[in-house]
Amino acid sequence: MKSLLLLIFAEMVDAPFPRTPFPLPLRGRGKGWGWGMVRECRAHTGSAIVILSALVALAAASATRAAEFRSVGDKAVVLYDAPSSKGKKRYVLSQGYPLEVVVVVESWTKVRDAKGELTWVESKRLADRRFLLVNVPVAQIRESADESAPVAFEAQENVLLELLEVTRGGWLRVRHRDGEGGFVKITQVWGA
Repeated sequence: MKSLLLLIFAEMVDAPFPRTPFPLPLRGRGKGWGWGMVRECRAHTGSAIVILSALVALAAASATRAAEFRSVGDKAVVLYDAPSSKGKKRYVLSQGYPLEVVVVVESWTKVRDAKGELTWVESKRLADRRFLLVNVPVAQIRESADESAPVAFEAQENVLLELLEVTRGGWLRVRHRDGEGGFVKITQVWGA
């Protein structure tokens, strides 16, 4: 990433940019366009292509980046509107609630919850143990990772399930806090 940004910067610094976005006729040399301006426009076009290519690459990289999720580790955690305990307290989440990590700044983490709210939490309050939140009215947890497999149990909306394994085909192996386990479709939960 740094090398790509350095390449863009180096290309921008080395390329002479014209004073106008289009070539102007040179004064005092008769009719036509000046070759100096054509060279400057070609250099500017090359820089634009490099910049555009870099932006496309960055967009593709961020789009394919897998989201990082963590879960609330403490019994209850306060979320703030800024990365400081002096910030405005937004709300409290209970243990196990999954949060998407947006950015980490020193000892604070900016997170997104299941409703899309962006808030800040102390990084030490998050756990590596992953949980998922059921985001459909009733999620069917099956005995195996197959639509035709028997239903092991059903979980209501907003129930937390512990993530045990990510399997192929869009299935997740999960366990309820009561000990029941099975496989759920990734589309029926949030936090994976």
